[in-house]
Amino acid sequence: METPVLRRLRDLTDFEVADGHLDVRGWAVRGGDGQSLGTVHELIVELEALKVRYLDVELDAGFRLDDAGSHILLPIGAASLDAEDDNVFVPALNAESMRVYPLYTEIQITRAYEVAMLRALGVVPDTEAGRFYEGESYDAGAFYRGRY
Repeated sequence: METPVLRRLRDLTDFEVADGHLDVRGWAVRGGDGQSLGTVHELIVELEALKVRYLDVELDAGFRLDDAGSHILLPIGAASLDAEDDNVFVPALNAESMRVYPLYTEIQITRAYEVAMLRALGVVPDTEAGRFYEGESYDAGAFYRGRY
């Protein structure tokens, strides 16, 4: 099973954040315990579906292993917004769970990486062809719901 083409929003000159949705780049990312994990650096888009699939998070210094390991990807549905305070919350992550979360190195995103990321969030991925992005972890509605 092949991973669809995923690209950074900043590299797509004809694309922008949809009307009615907030551009969360630059927002703080906090774990379920309220601790700051990092900042939303970029949005990763699936071209064919025209949907944001991941938040590229630049980690706070305390979570960085080295210069190459300063980013993680978060499935959009694994997080939720607090638009009032410009925060993104990830209930499934905290300082301890961050130790096993796979780092993102801005190379081609593989299905193996996506599966490892979901497992680190405690999610069993649906690997059946064509259904991978149908789970709650990729529900952008859950990300935006109830935060306006």
